[in-house]
Amino acid sequence: MILAGDVGGTKVHLALYNFANGRLQPIRDEKFAAHQFASLDEVINKFLALCNEKRDGIFAACFGVPGPVREGRLKLTNLPWMLDTRDMTKSLGIQHIFLINDLEANGYGIPELASESVFELHSGNPEATGHAGLIAAGTGLGEALLIWDGKRHRPIPSEGGHCDFAARSNREIALLEYLRSTLKGRVSFERVVSGLGIKNIYAFLRDVEKIPEPGWLHDRMLAEDPNAVIGQCAEDGSSSLCFETMKVFTGAYGAESGNIALKVLATGGIYLGGGIAPKILQTLKNGTFMQAFLDKGRLSALLQSIPVRVILDDTCALRGAAAFAEARASEASGHSERAASIQG
Repeated sequence: MILAGDVGGTKVHLALYNFANGRLQPIRDEKFAAHQFASLDEVINKFLALCNEKRDGIFAACFGVPGPVREGRLKLTNLPWMLDTRDMTKSLGIQHIFLINDLEANGYGIPELASESVFELHSGNPEATGHAGLIAAGTGLGEALLIWDGKRHRPIPSEGGHCDFAARSNREIALLEYLRSTLKGRVSFERVVSGLGIKNIYAFLRDVEKIPEPGWLHDRMLAEDPNAVIGQCAEDGSSSLCFETMKVFTGAYGAESGNIALKVLATGGIYLGGGIAPKILQTLKNGTFMQAFLDKGRLSALLQSIPVRVILDDTCALRGAAAFAEARASEASGHSERAASIQG
């Protein structure tokens, strides 16, 4: 079996996989509130106890984590956890343990997805091959490059979501000035294209542009998940404030997706991952995203040829972590669980 994890600032998603005919087969997965645990080891122990699984049955483990992993170590930004593969190997009793960037894990997961788990937002040239890009708006903004080596895409992690936000219109310039004031300095793309960014845009439109916030919306924002409320009310047309919020959000999302496409020359496509995109498909389809994506002046024709696809499966990072764990462990041990499942 393979143990895989998708570690975020608010939740930890763990799963066990085996293989059948060379394909990953899920056994069980669970989500845990990260703040309720003192360490990732504690979450893993809880999960394995729920599964009633013995450690010696786990061939390898890999965890996708937010941030740059260096020599198997990472200090999480939003949690007081220090992760170290050497310490985890000893404490968990699993021989092969790996940490990789969460967007890198998503990149490895894309080939493991079923075709119905990917929604085509823009067809571009579906026959084209080459490098691709991955951008994922969720709690934060993750980005990765998918480098084509002639046979497959090799994910290269990045921290591109923390690059400087580039305003493109008078409204975005005003938003940038608002955020520079409220944040007291630099503004990254993550401050606009993320769950936090949606709330930032909403506050700007309410407080600076003075778009009315009706009482019923104010009450819902206090009682429910604000981002879910904004997304829902934008899609059903019940609030102009929410609609305009998501219009600004998707425009910035599309523009940064186009930036990645230019930087990596993503003839193989751009993938939208993360938790937000699948929940706002109607908003993504209304034209604002693609207009911003294509608005690259003399290079617009190139962008027109690039497919844009939305990842619908929230286990993509888990599948990628599992695939990475199996591949790396098989290199080290000489035994491949994936290959054995085909031979069997």
